Amino acid sequence: MMNSSYLRNIKETCVTVLDGMAITFSHLMRRPVTIQYPDRIPVRVQDTLPFRYRGILEVDLEICTGCLACERACPIDCIVIEAEKDKQTREMILRRFDIDMAKCMYCGLCSEPCPTGAIHHTPEFEGADFSLESLVRHHVKAPVPAYKVKKAGETDPAVLPLLDRGMRYIEEFAAPEAKAPAAKEGATKEGTAKEGAAG
Repeated sequence: MMNSSYLRNIKETCVTVLDGMAITFSHLMRRPVTIQYPDRIPVRVQDTLPFRYRGILEVDLEICTGCLACERACPIDCIVIEAEKDKQTREMILRRFDIDMAKCMYCGLCSEPCPTGAIHHTPEFEGADFSLESLVRHHVKAPVPAYKVKKAGETDPAVLPLLDRGMRYIEEFAAPEAKAPAAKEGATKEGTAKEGAAG
């Protein structure tokens, strides 16, 4: 009885190993189908991502007003800004704008209050590096004057595309909230119509 059970276990073990090896050897004769990222891809992954994809943060200093709204909105304090008013020119000067991408949780809360859309997420996601210090992005290399919103509208051809992109970013944040009341109103009308039909 024990001998037959022992031999049966040996047989099942051999059959199982041979089944597994048969599958392995069958793949040796096939052409590989795995795409080696990032090689041999017809379109860059970054180019296939939506406009509002939350990748690595970027700052357009040309349209940054130095209002510190993004720094205050960040829940984990990964944004550090130093700005002061020049006593002679009365302009706001940006002296520091650092973002610690090692701490950033890509929540997008910093982008919402920005009045010009200067701070925004990009489609870039490859941020790996050899040290945590190198993940701190220093966006201000030298002190620069903060952007001042013009009442008559922006006319500078170098700044206008950045401002248009920034405002588009802000509008897309507000779009779901703008659609919500309309959807609620439609649902209310539909419910009223059903009640009228039932009555």
